[in-house]
Amino acid sequence: MNAHLLNDTRRHFFRDCGVGVGSMALSTLLSSAASVSPLTPRKPHFPAKAKAVIYLFMAGGPSQLELFSPKPELNKLGGQKVPDSFTKGKRFAFIKGDAKLLASSRKFAKYGECGMDLSELLPHHREIADDVTWIRSMKTDVFNHGPAKVFMNTGSPQFGRPGMGAWVTYGLGSESQNLPGFVVLQSGPRGPRGGAAMWSNGFLPSVYQGVPFLKGPSPILDLSSPAGINSKQQGAFVDTVADLNRLRLKEVGDPEIETRIAAYEMAYQMQTAAPELMDITREDKKTLAEYGAEPGKSSFANNCLLARRLVERGVRFVQLYHTDWDHHGGTIDLGKSLEQACKETDQPAAALVKDLKRMGLLDSTLVIWGGEFGRTPMGETRETVGRDHHVDAFTMWMAGAGIKRGAVYGETDAIGYNITEKPVHVHDLQATILQQLGLDHTKLTYRFQGRDYRLTDVHGHVVKDILA
Repeated sequence: MNAHLLNDTRRHFFRDCGVGVGSMALSTLLSSAASVSPLTPRKPHFPAKAKAVIYLFMAGGPSQLELFSPKPELNKLGGQKVPDSFTKGKRFAFIKGDAKLLASSRKFAKYGECGMDLSELLPHHREIADDVTWIRSMKTDVFNHGPAKVFMNTGSPQFGRPGMGAWVTYGLGSESQNLPGFVVLQSGPRGPRGGAAMWSNGFLPSVYQGVPFLKGPSPILDLSSPAGINSKQQGAFVDTVADLNRLRLKEVGDPEIETRIAAYEMAYQMQTAAPELMDITREDKKTLAEYGAEPGKSSFANNCLLARRLVERGVRFVQLYHTDWDHHGGTIDLGKSLEQACKETDQPAAALVKDLKRMGLLDSTLVIWGGEFGRTPMGETRETVGRDHHVDAFTMWMAGAGIKRGAVYGETDAIGYNITEKPVHVHDLQATILQQLGLDHTKLTYRFQGRDYRLTDVHGHVVKDILA
């Protein structure tokens, strides 16, 4: 039998035979009038601490040496050339063998009972020092922005894998019936490098992909009904299309048809839910002021407030991207550029933690802050001074949902180059996030092209020491 005939025979078997594999698998599913939505909430592997995740992604690689890790020895040695052993065999984006150590000009002090070191650039973070766990020993494998962002979000530097939010909604569904289970909010002068690959569904059904909300009162394109079509007519249209799609689903067994049914229904529900969600004028003035949010404008502050409103409404995974943290030197540097990025994010991020805590949502919402890597203790001089990408040591923080409060975890050496205590790899972070959602990272798998895939690939350990 030639290959063409074999393919035709296979297509006929799956598509047309009444006893085909697809039809048999769907016979129970379609015995009722309507199939179950792919986003219907599902039980976790074990009791969960977190019901939802808000991930504040600082795209570009925030400098831990200017924000979280004061290094007096680095300041003493500033201007000295590093030993060849520091650069030999290492991969950097721009640093060469003649790199010199760069002192930090930022002032630090200790805050909270935990005694966390915070710089002058993060005055509002001082207020949440004892509400979060500060991980000062993060490490990753990938040193270029796009692949490193994709690695942090999908577990692989290669494009085409599902984003973390897609894995979570695949594993747990969503408690919101009129909003997507995975929402993406962006701020800054541009989108993050890596783009949609970070919130892609990859090889999972497309119902699990992240939905980017646009700026302004109409967050999703083509959501409004056409002129002259009222809500009743729109509902009748959606029901009719759903019935036709179910007939086709029963015939061919394509899971993407199930996704299409859910998408039409979700879009109809969002016509009412999305505008109400985006209207932050309903928040009291005190709350708006605490975040620094301004109705009608686009900002990280507005997005943090929207994130809280989303998890209130049952959305499972909300990811905020804020760009312009790539401080090499030049127009984007460790001076005014870093100060501006901190000014835009410091107050709203702290306000989010305090607001969730006040509303009783922090115990069930996991909040994460961090970028794709850190910055080198060696300087990089262009028009101005900055730091190169550093994969071996950087800082992130986590709060809520069973994470210890007021804990400082891990440490680096005297110049912030290598981790000296309690390293946390990207896969460990991913495993820990899933753990708090009640998901065993080794069991949350999807079979694709003959093998089982998972977010953490074949790596990762839950960081049990940061769990309450």
